[in-house]
Amino acid sequence: RCVVTNDGRSSDLQVWSLGEDSDVIKRTGSVAGRRPVSAGGSRIAARRWSDAQVLHGATSADVQLSQLTTGRRLFELGAASADPLSSLQFLSDSVFLAGCSDGSIYVADVRAPSSPQVSPPPAWCRASAPWWTEASAGPDACRILRVSSSGRTLVSDLRNLGGAVSAAQLDTGPGTCGGDDVRASWAPALRGLIAVSGWGGAVHIYDTSSWTAELQKVPPVFVHRGHAVSSQPGDAVRVTSHLWHPERPRTLLSAGSDGSVHVWDWID
Repeated sequence: RCVVTNDGRSSDLQVWSLGEDSDVIKRTGSVAGRRPVSAGGSRIAARRWSDAQVLHGATSADVQLSQLTTGRRLFELGAASADPLSSLQFLSDSVFLAGCSDGSIYVADVRAPSSPQVSPPPAWCRASAPWWTEASAGPDACRILRVSSSGRTLVSDLRNLGGAVSAAQLDTGPGTCGGDDVRASWAPALRGLIAVSGWGGAVHIYDTSSWTAELQKVPPVFVHRGHAVSSQPGDAVRVTSHLWHPERPRTLLSAGSDGSVHVWDWID
């Protein structure tokens, strides 16, 4: 058992071993990235059943699949441009998606060294960077979600990334959002539902099933404001990350910039 991390300053990875009979975590190795300095660090993705391999990279030009035990490169994306990555995830055991902060998407197969499939965002999206990209692995399989720091949101079909299944302008509220703050995720067991965070101390739940291809303002079906409510007076707490519970469809976990972690349920 091992954990792979990145320090946020370079594209190198750190490999840690989890003890079988203790709670001690020991560093056992490292994997060299292709960029000695990286302002946003590396994105990391792993397959559920993999032979000690990890996909990682800081930009679209340096995405690679590496062997953890030896550090050997097994695959390189080979993108022509070096756009900063906002997300990286496997869609299947061999196919992965790399989302860039400008809204463009790369889809590639680690078994094939050929050029990846590249899809720029629709023209009306390009003025709203940076973007966060997330692919659905649940009941909305083949759906790609792109959310910008301005709240503009686009749902596309994996088979037609250049088009738009639906679009929306999310309610960002009074909170400000940095370039790396936005996080969006599909509910793994509830069709059409997404969670979005990054604007202040709240996590918003939206139902995309009612959206249309025409850009429109949409309200959330639920808002978790627990981090802002429980913070100290005067603290501008923001949600830094959130995650759907893998076994409880209506339970989420979220983390705040003050170090708080919340486990909560939502109802519509």
